[in-house]
Amino acid sequence: MPKFDYAPAPESRAIVDIKDKYELFIGGEFVESTSGKQFATINPASEERLATVADADETDIDNAVKAARRAYDRVWSKMPPAERSKYIFRIARLLAERAREFAVLESLDNGKPIKESRDVDIPLASAYFFYYAGWADKLAHAGFGPDPQPLGVAAQVIPWNFPLLMLSWKIAPALACGNTVVLKPAETTPLTALLFAEVCQQAGLPPGVVNIVTGAGATGKALVEHPGVDKVAFTGSTEVGRAIARSTAGSNKKLTLELGGKAANIVFDDAPIDQSVEGIVNGIFFNQGHVCCAGSRLLVQESVYDEVIESLRLRLMTLRVGDPLDKNTDVGAINSAQQLARIQELTAAGEQEGAAAWSAPFTAPDKGFWFPPTIFTGVSQAHRIAREEIFGPVLSVLTFRTPQEAIDKANNTPYGLSAGVWTDKGSRILWAANNLRAGVVWANTFNKFDPASPFGGYKESGYGREGGRHGLEAYLDY
Repeated sequence: MPKFDYAPAPESRAIVDIKDKYELFIGGEFVESTSGKQFATINPASEERLATVADADETDIDNAVKAARRAYDRVWSKMPPAERSKYIFRIARLLAERAREFAVLESLDNGKPIKESRDVDIPLASAYFFYYAGWADKLAHAGFGPDPQPLGVAAQVIPWNFPLLMLSWKIAPALACGNTVVLKPAETTPLTALLFAEVCQQAGLPPGVVNIVTGAGATGKALVEHPGVDKVAFTGSTEVGRAIARSTAGSNKKLTLELGGKAANIVFDDAPIDQSVEGIVNGIFFNQGHVCCAGSRLLVQESVYDEVIESLRLRLMTLRVGDPLDKNTDVGAINSAQQLARIQELTAAGEQEGAAAWSAPFTAPDKGFWFPPTIFTGVSQAHRIAREEIFGPVLSVLTFRTPQEAIDKANNTPYGLSAGVWTDKGSRILWAANNLRAGVVWANTFNKFDPASPFGGYKESGYGREGGRHGLEAYLDY
């Protein structure tokens, strides 16, 4: 497969005005942290400092929760649902209008290719607000009783892999149900959440309905453990999810967790190979593999193994790794030095345990955090790269002979977030979907999301659902 040469086509940074310093968004205003502490957020593709951001402590969290409570008691919970809907619609429209600005900022702060932030993350974030705006005055018909009520103040902690999209998954249903919010973005990707705070001001959202606090793990811990919080929603690692579950046990806080995954992408011998290879590439190399539902385990039926691997290697030779703002880039930068070290540790373990690594020729830029798309063959179920979540552009390939063996291997994991099936037979799709222990099963596609579709996992991938009508349940008392 030829690799065409393209001239660089970088997206302009001029569309976004990055401030030198960002403050906390509490009670409808930007305010300094009480401690005055700050931390830097950097561009992972160049290690350039983008801005300094306020580091919230327990006093700041207390102020944010109190602001959210006042807004809930005095304004938001008493507002007619149709009026709440108008505010959420307004936010959705503003996100769509400022989409290019958000996309550039997201790629700068996160390292993801501009074509993903521009074509996937930001349009979907706007779509989630549009979708839940429509639910605000129809909650009595959502299947949760004739008069479901909001919970109160929601504490929400989101990860760094899809910063604005995860924000929309959390804030949109919470507001539609009548709750107020204190949200903490990841410390490595806080900028689009803070730009979203400006959108809340622009939309005229009543002060305190949405509050954004920035910081690292200690800030998130203070938020989820605050006694004034009624609901906790977390997306992130299974380790942190366990800690949050322990800290909220015995309280009246409602909890939803969306945690890690080790999804199996199963290719049967009757699947169209070219289409399957595109799905495999999208399943694991989209967003540098920084996806909790990434298809990081490829299960290939032995009779088509050689053909699939050869086609996959040819396809990887065409992927462009580089500047996230270049419109030609397929794979961007790893989000942080810490995450890069985690990927390097696990891939080294894969080679030490006897698996064979392959990647296309790649020369990393002088600065930034980079890891090329990599395939491991000769992988057994005992290898760490087949058991542990790598959260990077690394694919572990295993084989199977019978459909039942494929299901058994796919389910042989403590996780249960997603899976993929590639086959020409509709009956096999239905059989596999019924037998896979995964919250989401894609058939002849992968990594497809829609605001109307619920998302969530089994086992150590967490509990509760986000998206769709089901996503309302976590924010209602009924």
